[in-house]
Amino acid sequence: MLMMLTGATASDASVPLLAAQPRQRLLVGACAALRSPRGRWALGAGTGVVTLALAVLAARHFAAMSWPLSTRRPDLLVAAGLLLVLAQALKAFGWGRLFTRSERPTTLALAAGNGGAALVGVLLPGRFDDAMRIAVVRRYPGCRAGVRVLLLSLVMLGLIDSVALAPLALAGAALPNVGAGVRAGLAVVAAGGVAAAVVIALLPRLAASRWPQRFRLGRWVSPRTTSLRHASEAWALVSACWLARAVAFFLLLAAFGIGYSLTLTLLFLCSGAAAAALPVGLAGTATQVGGGGAVLVAGGVGASHALHAAVSIGVLGVITGTAVLVAAIVWRSALSLLASRATAAGVPRAASASG
Repeated sequence: MLMMLTGATASDASVPLLAAQPRQRLLVGACAALRSPRGRWALGAGTGVVTLALAVLAARHFAAMSWPLSTRRPDLLVAAGLLLVLAQALKAFGWGRLFTRSERPTTLALAAGNGGAALVGVLLPGRFDDAMRIAVVRRYPGCRAGVRVLLLSLVMLGLIDSVALAPLALAGAALPNVGAGVRAGLAVVAAGGVAAAVVIALLPRLAASRWPQRFRLGRWVSPRTTSLRHASEAWALVSACWLARAVAFFLLLAAFGIGYSLTLTLLFLCSGAAAAALPVGLAGTATQVGGGGAVLVAGGVGASHALHAAVSIGVLGVITGTAVLVAAIVWRSALSLLASRATAAGVPRAASASG
């Protein structure tokens, strides 16, 4: 993972904030060492071993249990999968609005980053999914954004996620037959979204003031602060992403025999996504599956049935995310291959013309 992150420029590594603490100074030195060919080969081999180990663990996990996506309604399964792919695209477009025009990665690179995060979230907890997003986008060809810029965009994306999730949490809390504990949890999620909206609204005004200009970090952040217009565009796209996911979960709950339930859909969506949407907290597929399964059990679904549905939805999310990642890699590789063939074909013609 660090090998991918070392694609930052020398200016990225010379941030005074990083040089202020010994641990961060050590990290900068390690990143500089990994720029050498030997360091890259060593870390590449280590990353390959870890990836292979994760794949083996995932295969053993699914071999010991029945296939999660077994259902009698493959039509609903396919429709939900397409909606999840659409949600990935909308999330990538929304994420792209949080960059300046000169540093904005391509939408395909951002979609690939989200797909890689879904794949890593199967077994790795914490913020490994965000590290995977940075690694994939930073190493994608043509990326002009440094590591610090990607980190800043992810912080803003977390705030936008919280704001987009707030109306769904409020709708879930207002539904009848919702327990007091669940209603309180949804109210907390909605309050977090309101607080995130206030922060997003105040950031441009704070960045335009004189106080941040006194610090080097403030002078770097100010021109990269998301304007209210771009934040609104990102919010609209991310909200559409959550709506697409909500419709997909609505269909999936019916496909796995739970039924068409708007209440359970909203509860499942909010409980599973709250950890990933809040700016600080755990993420990962396992956390979302656990939260969604607990909500289904609290809603009266049998424990085994709820676990099967939650795991199946998580597996489908991983499959669609991995498909987006693979499609982005294949598309970029095909473009590079066509460009290299066109260059190779053009060289002999130029040589013959000069002769």
